[in-house]
Amino acid sequence: MRRLGLFIATCGYLGYVPIAPGTFGSAAGLAVFALVRSAESPLVEALTIVALFIVGVWSGTQAEHHFGGIDPAPVVMDEVVGMLITLAFLPVNWIGAVVGFLVFRLLDVYKPWPAARFEGLPGGLGVMADDGMAAVYGNLLMRGLILVAPAGWLV
Repeated sequence: MRRLGLFIATCGYLGYVPIAPGTFGSAAGLAVFALVRSAESPLVEALTIVALFIVGVWSGTQAEHHFGGIDPAPVVMDEVVGMLITLAFLPVNWIGAVVGFLVFRLLDVYKPWPAARFEGLPGGLGVMADDGMAAVYGNLLMRGLILVAPAGWLV
C-alpha cells in the first residue's frame, strides 16, 4: 500500500523531478484542471477536488511515513489540488489559467497566515491543508483580478 501511496502522492513520481517539484506538480494540476473543466460541470469539478483531497490526505500520510518528515518535497498531490481550488468555478480562459498558476505558486511558496500553520496538522491532512488554504486565497485573489482586468484578458 505504501508504494501506491507514494505513486499517488508524487503524481506518478513527478514529484521526484530534481528542480522545483512543486512547480511541476502545479503544472500537472493545470492539466487536470483542463480535463475536469472540459466536462463543463461544476459538480464534476467539486467532486474531483473533494476526491483528490481525500486521496491526497491518505497518500500524503503514506509519504510522510516513507520519507520520515513533514510535507516532503516529492509530494505534489497538494499542488494538483491547490491548482484545482485556485481555479474552481472561475470562468477563466487559458491566460486566466496561467495567471492562476502564477498566483497559486506565489501563495504556495509564501503561505500567508494561517496557511503555514495548517502544515502542522497531523499526517497527510497537514500536507494537503496548507496548500488548500493557500489555494483558497488564490481563488479569492483570482476573483478580484477578474473583476479589475480588462474584458477578455482572464475570462
